[in-house]
Amino acid sequence: MDGFFLPRLRILHTMRAPLGGLFRHVRDVVKGQAEAGYDVGVVCESNPSDPLSESRLDDLAAHCALGVHRIEMSRHAGLGDFHAVRALRAITERLLPDVVHGHGAKGGAYARLMPKAKGRVRLYTPHGGSLHFSPRSPAGLLYHSIERLLLRRTEGIIFESQFGQDRFAQIIGKMPEQAMVIHNGITAPEFDPITLSSAPFDFVFLGELRELKGVGDLLEALAQLNKSKRVTAVLVGSGPDEALFKAQAIALGLETSVQFEAPMPARDAFALGRCVVMPSHHESLPYVVLEAAGASRPLITTDVGGIGEVFGPLSHRLIKPKSVEDLSRAMTSFLEAPDGFHVAATEIRMQMLSGFSAHHMVTQINRFYSELLEGLDRTSSCAASNNDLGKAGLP
Repeated sequence: MDGFFLPRLRILHTMRAPLGGLFRHVRDVVKGQAEAGYDVGVVCESNPSDPLSESRLDDLAAHCALGVHRIEMSRHAGLGDFHAVRALRAITERLLPDVVHGHGAKGGAYARLMPKAKGRVRLYTPHGGSLHFSPRSPAGLLYHSIERLLLRRTEGIIFESQFGQDRFAQIIGKMPEQAMVIHNGITAPEFDPITLSSAPFDFVFLGELRELKGVGDLLEALAQLNKSKRVTAVLVGSGPDEALFKAQAIALGLETSVQFEAPMPARDAFALGRCVVMPSHHESLPYVVLEAAGASRPLITTDVGGIGEVFGPLSHRLIKPKSVEDLSRAMTSFLEAPDGFHVAATEIRMQMLSGFSAHHMVTQINRFYSELLEGLDRTSSCAASNNDLGKAGLP
């Protein structure tokens, strides 16, 4: 990559679960940084994820000169966090990274709880995380208070969308001096077209099976559409609400119209359906949208998070979140006139090519690291010069 980077940086990324878009982001960044000649390591929770995520973590290890380390991490705040921070501190003291970069609420907190050290910066990328909580909820009050306390231990924040930065400023009320928006990006092969399966479903959902992803809304909309004709969908993924959604599908009489599939690579999932549906209630900058749009797949999704930044001039095509009626109407529009969706998909792909590539994302992140570390060097040099003047009796 570009020659301005500091040589042979040692970088440690921390996250909780190796799942979803956050894990996808970390994988792309780690691989890009390893290709740039940096020594990179990853710390995540020890609890096993789904087989696909575990396989991806095994693959990532080949790019991690500093290793992949699994420690116990709980999903929610609790006494277990003290043990996790202590375990991470032991890893950090052994590896001596120049950069500790935390991802998500839990990974970001752990990274910034590492001791301040000479020549080291601690960074945070929220990926939504604690920002999804309402400031008025008990959980929001707790997590947002922790965010404010951790700001004094934060040398820099990278937001994956302008929405994320605006949301952080609105809720937390403060911003570190060094903050930057660097959009998530996808790799060059992901801009290639996809060939549909021989018998595609009408719609495909790909993502974690959680209520905030709008899966319940999708099932309700499908039930409405199936009152007049059979409409099919495949839901690809796993998650804490999987059993709930399967029961809901049966209760709505969708047994022959909806199929659930285990997690699989995004492009394999997209090949199963003629139109991708992502009716999320909350998002930051989801990779499913980037991957679907990059592959020119027709896409129905909600106006949440940074999705409008991907759609750009076509943001008027986004639908209102938590609205089964709007979702049902958009799905009907696709079934009746799919050509308009294909034209829009091509336009969105073209405008993504420059600002939403993985190469651009990693280059910008590495540049930000370098600027932060060079800033530390300048600060240290100034402090040393002032100290020497003081010893010489000069003002």
